[in-house]
Amino acid sequence: MNAFSRRAGSLQPSITSEMLRYAADPSFINFGASSPGADFIPNGILRDITEELLTNNPAEALGYTLPEGLRPLRDAIKDRLYSKGILSWNDDDLIITSGTQQGIDIISRLICNEGDAVICPDPCPAELFNTFRSYGAKVVGVICDNEGMDISCLEKALSDNPRTAFIYINPDFSDPTGNTLSEERRKQVLETAYRHNVLIIEDATYSELGFGGDEIPSIRSLDKNGVVIYVGGFSAVVSKGLSVGYICCRKNICSRAVCALEGASLGADSFSQQVIHRLLTRYGYDEYLEELREKYRKKSDLLINCLKYKMPYSVEFTEPYGGFFLWGTTPEGDLNYFCRKVLEQKVIMIPGNAFAIDSLAARLSFRLSCAGVSDEEIEKGTDIIASVAKTLYK
Repeated sequence: MNAFSRRAGSLQPSITSEMLRYAADPSFINFGASSPGADFIPNGILRDITEELLTNNPAEALGYTLPEGLRPLRDAIKDRLYSKGILSWNDDDLIITSGTQQGIDIISRLICNEGDAVICPDPCPAELFNTFRSYGAKVVGVICDNEGMDISCLEKALSDNPRTAFIYINPDFSDPTGNTLSEERRKQVLETAYRHNVLIIEDATYSELGFGGDEIPSIRSLDKNGVVIYVGGFSAVVSKGLSVGYICCRKNICSRAVCALEGASLGADSFSQQVIHRLLTRYGYDEYLEELREKYRKKSDLLINCLKYKMPYSVEFTEPYGGFFLWGTTPEGDLNYFCRKVLEQKVIMIPGNAFAIDSLAARLSFRLSCAGVSDEEIEKGTDIIASVAKTLYK
């Protein structure tokens, strides 16, 4: 008797998850984190909010809420998105999910049919491949440059796959490269979607973590035809443990998403929603964000400067202006061997094939994150990475 569905055979273990098992050992320096480390979590604020909730109304804080989410929290997020042109009061709605990942999963469940294509950047966040494949979709990658998806390759992918469910895109300080789509490239992606009559999922996980300068408008704020589904959350900004996200899209899609959410989890947990609501409305969320961005800017600058000073000239790095990822590329050789030798000295970095649609394909790039490391660990960890790199590259 075969206990698994046909679709289960397409699921693959995550290289990222396997690498991060080592992070449970505090003797490892973890450049693999994809969520805030202890230095970035607003512990004092969260302690005050938690004490207030559990003291004043514990039954409400720990009880059920509606599947679409806590109304005051939905209204607070709507206000923020409306001010940025992301949400329209007339045509749109918003529901709360248990993080951005669940939001993408819910939309995939609603839209993907067996054999449909999902088009995404290559490289791309590794956990999404299993999400798309679990609904019978095939994942089609589009090569990227420093501005994001190559438009000619996107056009070809859509032409070759007329049954495309949607284009997935993570335009701001993206995982894994740290790159950001230019405004012009965003417009080109949107126009391409219009021509081929397909939806776009815009993943805004890191969009509020810019280091300063001119803010590039979201793809959804540029959308005049309602093809962009905007998915965001607070895990990368506040804490992975408070897994609260949201879907913003046309009302008819949101109403179906609520039904799917009921079947998946009965909605996000009430306590986390109450915490995020108070953080947004009573505890100076924007001031907290400014402090957080400055912390990440300093941490990112330190990591980049250490690498520039210590690494062989032939190893290149992106220089993001937001978020906490950067992407290194070696000139040649066995990247997995490089990562393995670094790991033997208790430093975790993620090889590029973890983010490739074909995880067995040879890759020359790797991801580093400054989210889970102290300044001292950055200094020590980059010493180790550079010492190994100098034995392999010039």
